[in-house]
Amino acid sequence: MKAFKAYDIRGIYNQDFNKEDVYKIGYFLPELLAADKVLVGYDDRESTPEVFQALADGITDRGADVYKIGYATTPMVYYGTARYNYEASVMITASHNPPEYNGLKISKAKALPVGADSGLKELEKMVENNKIEPVSAAEKGSILEHDLKEEYIEFQKKYLPDLTDLDLAIDVSNGMVAILTDAIFGQQPEYLYNELDGSFPNHEANPLNAENRDDLVKLMNKQDFDLGLIFDGDGDRVMFLDEQANFISPDLIIAILAEYYIKQGKGNNILYDIRTSWSVKEHVEELGGNTFMWKVGHAFAKLKLREIDGICGGELAGHYYYKDFFYCDSGMLTALIVLNVLARLKKEGRSISELIAELNRYASSGEVNFRIEDKAAVMEKLKDYYFEKQEPLHFFDFDGYRLEYQNWWFNVRPSNTEPYLRLVVEAKDDALLTEKLTEIKTVMGVE
Repeated sequence: MKAFKAYDIRGIYNQDFNKEDVYKIGYFLPELLAADKVLVGYDDRESTPEVFQALADGITDRGADVYKIGYATTPMVYYGTARYNYEASVMITASHNPPEYNGLKISKAKALPVGADSGLKELEKMVENNKIEPVSAAEKGSILEHDLKEEYIEFQKKYLPDLTDLDLAIDVSNGMVAILTDAIFGQQPEYLYNELDGSFPNHEANPLNAENRDDLVKLMNKQDFDLGLIFDGDGDRVMFLDEQANFISPDLIIAILAEYYIKQGKGNNILYDIRTSWSVKEHVEELGGNTFMWKVGHAFAKLKLREIDGICGGELAGHYYYKDFFYCDSGMLTALIVLNVLARLKKEGRSISELIAELNRYASSGEVNFRIEDKAAVMEKLKDYYFEKQEPLHFFDFDGYRLEYQNWWFNVRPSNTEPYLRLVVEAKDDALLTEKLTEIKTVMGVE
């Protein structure tokens, strides 16, 4: 089925999947995860009520109970799954995708992700091939309420600093974080689009795309703010603009989070993905921490953070993971930790841009995407070219290829779901970055 992806089930509703598919997913999910109760939360898309009903019908027809959170962020579902020992949970959301999309993010016990290699492929086969035999009316499961909102807010507020002296601009993107903002941040910040609206009338709920940050930039250029924050649709990501409305590369936020935890003596092991700047590794090691590089994607990061006994980790795409949060990602928790650091900076008479300038030691291309059908062939061509030209000092091949040289490095990796190659190049200065980026494009045969 087209909607089954590497990390979740997602696509255009009634095109890539429909309510009959969702019913089957719900029906086979209790068997897949050996669960007699399933926690379910959802976002505010137009198709969500129908998706929820189909999912709940499938689950209860298998004899399992649905515990409904109602409106939730994805991290709220993670919290409820781990905190209350659910064997299975589902967040109905398409995250940052346009309103015609919907999807299902599935977790198992301890809020561990169910990805392609940890259950989704098996579930897809069950949906396509297995026979449905609903239980009798007497054995049918029930739909029950499990209201987590107030408890979750209190958990988050444990990380809330004094915001009195901070001037904040927050773009909620009409996403699910709108159910939390007033209770956590209060009325002091200047909000944009702080109302739930699954049609996303103002901009897509993807802060990684620059055009979706335009309104926040305009607001910040009109008056003085210490920081701009922008959340995605389901609340598992957040990104930041400095006081001059400049976008802060999300990988550099990992260094800020690491400093927060290391200085408190809470842990030294920090995880980052294969696209992350050398700046992060250097800063963490200067603090006495240890760095670990791994694959992109929450299905990999959450397992690896456990394996290394990491205190926190992050990705270039704006996901950040915490041992304190059941090894899961949370946009709100990330925002609160960054605001702790910002509050300290302001007392010291410093700005967030000054801190980022200290952290950011290299010139970076950011992630650049190229539409290429034969991704594997082009990746091999790049690897062979540079190995022949000069063998790298370090070579990593667990998520595409990362080749590191004395003064520069690059990572090229294939998209899991689209005909795109994704490239990141970093160098000691802008001149070398331009040279290497041009060279790589020539080898790839792209503009």
